[in-house]
Amino acid sequence: MEILNRKARYDYEIEDTYEAGIVLTGTEIKSIREGKVNIKDSYAIIRNNEIYLLNTHISTYKEGNIFNHEEDRTRKLLLHKKEILKLRDKLEVEGYTLVPLKIYFVKNKAKVLIGVAKGKKNYNKKETIKERDIKREMERNFKYK
Repeated sequence: MEILNRKARYDYEIEDTYEAGIVLTGTEIKSIREGKVNIKDSYAIIRNNEIYLLNTHISTYKEGNIFNHEEDRTRKLLLHKKEILKLRDKLEVEGYTLVPLKIYFVKNKAKVLIGVAKGKKNYNKKETIKERDIKREMERNFKYK
């Protein structure tokens, strides 16, 4: 099961990616396995040399009880100290942010692929759409020849 953030590649220019573990409760992991996650508006911040994921919506587990998790809480990401320091130095440059690209499982552990991203301007977004349309048209022409 993979949860993708398609909007991130459209809105941002991804320069570097890191795989991070994510600290979850029991019902959160079950909801992720069911695919009930929204990372479209999510971002990560560095606070006290630790990385936190904000605005990630993980729906409550329908089989859960009164101890079900809070849907929009701040979640801690697990990275090596060297990686966190490298990210902090990169984020000090104006215009960079940390964006989750996808959530997936490795050996039954939830992982988040976060990207160091710089926001695209509107004309860059239009160029991306134009390139995608041209590529699609070329593939369509080759397919029918």
